Amino acid sequence: MQYKAPENIALRDRSTKAIFLAGSIEMGKAIDWQSNLAEFFEMKGYDVFNPRRDNWDSTWEQDYNNPQFSQQVRWELNALEQADMIVMYFAPETKSPISLLELGVYAKSSKMHVICPDGFWRKGNVDIVCDVYNIPLYSSLQDFKRFF
Repeated sequence: MQYKAPENIALRDRSTKAIFLAGSIEMGKAIDWQSNLAEFFEMKGYDVFNPRRDNWDSTWEQDYNNPQFSQQVRWELNALEQADMIVMYFAPETKSPISLLELGVYAKSSKMHVICPDGFWRKGNVDIVCDVYNIPLYSSLQDFKRFF
């Protein structure tokens, strides 16, 4: 089953493994790669936590006191903690600062799988973090699917 922000994930059946789809969104600059992977994982029987919110409004101020923004960030942090696996994709056309932050936070968690194609502006940093923390690294979404 797919859970999209800000849906309640607290009541889900915890016997089913859950995957968080972390990575490039960047206010819509990145393609909707999450839908592709969500379908892939749902067909394999996983729950999917998808942060790409259907009703996101890019005019919302990204401020602690903004209730919609705060709800989104808190949902993502909760889902990252509850996930059994975090799949992170860095789209080459984005900067993805929040994804880089999340990579740093979860690098030691043993939950990470990272997809970082050539052309991502900080690919070297991502490659080294994955090497140092023994995080599986893939060059494309197709490459990830073949190895999963």
